[in-house]
Order: sequence, then C-alpha cells, then structure tokens
Amino acid sequence: MPDATAEIEARIATFRERVDRLRAEVHKVLVGQDDTLELVLIAMMAGGHALLEGVPGLGKTLLVRTLARALDLEFARIQFTPDLMPADITGTNVVVEDERGQRSFRFQRGPVFTSILLADEINRATPKTQSALLEAMQEGTVTAGGAMHELPQPFFVLATQNPIEMEGTYPLPEAQLDRFLFKLVVPFPDRATLLEILGQTTGDGEAEVRPVLDGAAILELRRLARQVLVARPVAEAAADLVLATHPEAPGATDSVKRFVRYGASPRGGQAILLAAKVRALLQGRYNVAFEDLRVVAGPALRHRIILGFEGEAEGVTTDDVVAGLVARMKD
Repeated sequence: MPDATAEIEARIATFRERVDRLRAEVHKVLVGQDDTLELVLIAMMAGGHALLEGVPGLGKTLLVRTLARALDLEFARIQFTPDLMPADITGTNVVVEDERGQRSFRFQRGPVFTSILLADEINRATPKTQSALLEAMQEGTVTAGGAMHELPQPFFVLATQNPIEMEGTYPLPEAQLDRFLFKLVVPFPDRATLLEILGQTTGDGEAEVRPVLDGAAILELRRLARQVLVARPVAEAAADLVLATHPEAPGATDSVKRFVRYGASPRGGQAILLAAKVRALLQGRYNVAFEDLRVVAGPALRHRIILGFEGEAEGVTTDDVVAGLVARMKD
C-alpha cells in the first residue's frame, strides 16, 4: 500500500508540474485571463474542445496561438467567414493525373487535419459550414467521397466567437455546441490588468515561447486523468445536476420549470466528470470532490441548456440557471 500511495503521489506531481510549465509559457505573452486559461487547459487535458466567447480585442485568439506555440504540435487556423465552404475545412477530392496520363481522384486534406485547430470567429460562417466540424470533433475522423480519414491525435479544437447579437454572425447549431466540452465567457480585464496589457503590448520587447509538451505527453496526461477515482455519491451528484436541468425531471427547480425549454444532454454529465477529474489532479488529489463539480459545472452546462421564451424575455441566462442548481448541491 505505501508503494501504491507513493506511485499515485508521483503521478499527481508529474501531472501538475507539466501543466504548470505549460501555463507559465503561455503567461509569458498572455496577461491576465487566469481563469480562462485554467479552464482551457482543463478542457485539453480532459480530451475535449473549448469555445471562447467575448467581444473583439480580449485576447481570445492570442491565448490560442500562444498555447499552440507552447506545444510541440501541428497547428492550423481557419478564419471563418460567410463565404467559407465545408470543403475549405475538411478537404475535398481532386482529380490528379499520373505519368501515364490516367486520371483518378485523390483526397486533398483540409486544415482540419492538424492537432490544434483554431476556429477563429466560428459564428461568422453559416450553420452549414459550422457543421462541417461535427464529425471531426466527435469521432476524430473526416468522411469524404465514401472514405473515412483519421485525424491526428491529440486533436483539439479551440473556437472563438463574438456574442451572437452582433451584426454578421450566425448562432451555432445546438448539435455543434454540444460537441464543445466547455463554453468559456472571456471577461473584460480590470484596470490593473489593462495597464499591464498596454505596457506589454506597446513596448519593443517580445517574449519567446518555447514548446514544453508534445503529443505523446498530452495523451499520457489524458490517460492519467481518466484514472482519477470518482466516488458513487459524487457521480450521483453529477448525474442529478444534469437531470435537474430538464423541466420535466423530478429534481428540477421552479426556475428550470419556468424558464428552460430543453436541458443538458448526457454529454453534459461526461464533460462535468472528465473536467472534474483533471481539476482534482491540479488540486493535488486522486479523487473527485464535490467542489470540483461546482467549479466546472458552469462551463460544461451553460451552452447545453436552451431557454424558453419566458426566460429570454425576463433576461434570465443559462448561467443563472446553473448557478441555482449548483447552489443547492450538498456535499
């Protein structure tokens, strides 16, 4: 037993040390946004994708590009625009001619065939184009011309979007949103952080970011996170939290019954537990605590709940709904 305990403690220490190094590299360039970066790292180590929402200029793209520089992985960026087509993302079959003059089809891979994909301003493209990422995000494959093509692993989509009420944007389809492990709302910096940003970005110096983790290391950390223990009461609390987002469920609150039209899918429960396992490791534990569930519930559920007309009319947000459910969670 002492040997097993020492091995677990060593695994936890290794996990935290590697993530700390990655976080430190990103913070060479990124000022502030500590909570956002922490949740992005949790999503990546949990094997999920993240959607970052915020007005222009808050550093969403900078965060993703800097994270990519700190990882020894292939990186691609797609700037989503209204005229972008699905084949511009996934690739397409093209006609090629060999040395004998015979023609055949060959699949030309699109930018989705990478390890880190920045889908910049994803809600600028039409829903049809947005949906081109569905199979890639869920299955890690792309099907074209009747053939299935495997994506490299790890594969991680970080998408940015502006609030949907701004001009020239399209709301993401519910099926697309459900593929994101987290939806993160990027806040505006406070005064002290803003002053630091201004000082760092208007000077003549530029920090050097070097890769500190490769794909094999990330896959190893993901495997370790999945081994974290979840006690039965904690798993039940996660399940009850997801069920309580459905207005017809016995555990639904009055606000859910009044304001929510559709609750979270089972993917919401998976997202909560996987993210909670990663957070437990970052806190130095090999077991998930109720506090881990409380921290990750908002990012994991806010985009999986659909409000009814009354909720939208009264200015209720999905964050309000989730906060009410988390507040009544008992240890």
